[in-house]
Formats: sequence, structure tokens, C-alpha cells
Amino acid sequence: MSVMETSLQSHQPEEMVLTTEGGHLIATRLFRVEASQSVVIMAGAMGVVQNCYEKFARFLNAQGFTVITFDYSGMGASVSGKLKHHTTGITDWGTEDCREVIEFARRKFPDQRLQWVGHSVGGQLLGMTPNVNLLDNAITVACGSGYWRENSPPTKRIAWFLWYFLVPVTVPLCGYFPGKRLNIVGDLPPNVMRQWRRWCLDPDYAVGVEGPALRQHYADVKVPITAVSFSDDEMMSERNTLSIHGFYKNAPMTMIRVRPEDIGEEQVGHLGWFRERYRDSIWKSILLGLLT
Repeated sequence: MSVMETSLQSHQPEEMVLTTEGGHLIATRLFRVEASQSVVIMAGAMGVVQNCYEKFARFLNAQGFTVITFDYSGMGASVSGKLKHHTTGITDWGTEDCREVIEFARRKFPDQRLQWVGHSVGGQLLGMTPNVNLLDNAITVACGSGYWRENSPPTKRIAWFLWYFLVPVTVPLCGYFPGKRLNIVGDLPPNVMRQWRRWCLDPDYAVGVEGPALRQHYADVKVPITAVSFSDDEMMSERNTLSIHGFYKNAPMTMIRVRPEDIGEEQVGHLGWFRERYRDSIWKSILLGLLT
């Protein structure tokens, strides 16, 4: 594996491209704190690029954490060429992309605590990442199985249309999923969308489709996990959350269910938590304590 590194101004993150064993080029940003004792890897949600987590990363910087953000292959700055030519799938994001980011962090910061914050699919990928047990602990945020019949009502009402009509029509027609034009998730590689569709139609989600080997990978995760979910999540229901975390059978598990009114907010939802308006109510009051 190789690293191409560009040093920017001191107040800017270091921008790098990591190369995985399978040849994926992963755009990565390192928010370094010289005196840090802990490194946090921020693994984003489906279709959410790493720039969206920059303010959260800078907040953690101010608290003494070094932070690594990255885009999965076929997303954001990790798109090379035409998206329809990207052959990557979601499982590849774990076996290739997340694996390389963890290896990079361990090589670069061998003596520091290594933590994971996984938003939505970023929490699911823990069960697909071979070297996951190199982490010291993990926090999943708004992470659920995605099985459409268990989705929260706002998403469940349209999920059948997405999976039974929109994806089967648009992916063959465009060669990828044109989510930006449709205002759904974002542009995604074709195999990512096909795989995600299969998973979301199965009650056991990914392990129901990929079989016993993936189920065992989830069971092999030993990293302590804290799952933070929100009662007003318009995509993931509490059942979705319990379902995906139930596959981590051998990981010490803590479940935290947050109601917006209990933290002085009117709403949070599936994507709200990483916005700066939640600096005090979520970043300081919940997530910082879990990372310290």
C-alpha cells in the first residue's frame, strides 16, 4: 500500500490518497493534533461525503483528538473517472477501504488509542472490516439494518418505490444511481446500489443475502460498541437499530436512545447530528463523553 501526501497550511488538514490492496484510491483528510492521545476515524453515511464532517472533526481537534475522515471508493473525492465504471460494492468499502484506513492509522499513530465513529453505513461496515479488532472502541450513530419493512414511517412509505421501481430502472439506464438529480442519497456506483437494494429487501439485511461467512464476520467483532440512535430518525427505526447491532454478538454493547426533547432540541433525524448547531447538545453532551 502507498500513501501520496500533500502538506497544506498548518490550520488545514493534510490531504492524502491511500491505495488499498485491491487498487482503490481513497481520498483521506488528516486533522492532526500534535499532543493528542487518541485518534478518531470518522466513517460517513451512504452518500455523505467527508467534507460534511469537517466541523465535527475540528471540534474534536479542539478537544485534543486527531481525526481522520475519508470518502469510500466511488464517493466524493474518491471518484476517479466515470462513476458507472466503478465496480466497487458496499462490502468492498469494508474489506478494502476501511481496512486500509485502520492500517494507516495504526502505522501512523502506533501508540495512540484508535476509535471509530460510524454514521449509518459507517457503523454497518464494522462487521465487514477484517482488521476491525485493531480498534479500541467504536461509536455508531443513527445506524440500522436498512430492511425496508422495518424502516421509520417516512422512509417506509417511499422505500418500496425506490427498491422495486426507481433503482431497477435508473441504474441500468444511467449506469450508476443518479441520486443527486433525484434528491435521494446522492450519486452512487452501480454495484453499491444493487447490493444495497438486495440487502434492504431481506429481513436479515446484509447477512441474510451474503450468507454465513458475513454473519460470522459480525460475530468476530470484539470491539466495544456504543450505539447512539435518535427517536425521530426518519430512516432508521429502533427495530432497525436493534437488528443490525444484534449481529455483533461478541462485542460489548451499549445502546443509547436519544429523544430530541431530552437534549433541548426539536429534531435531529438521520442526518442532523453532524451539523454545528448540535455542538452543545450532541457533540459535547453525548459524543465527547463516549470518546474520552
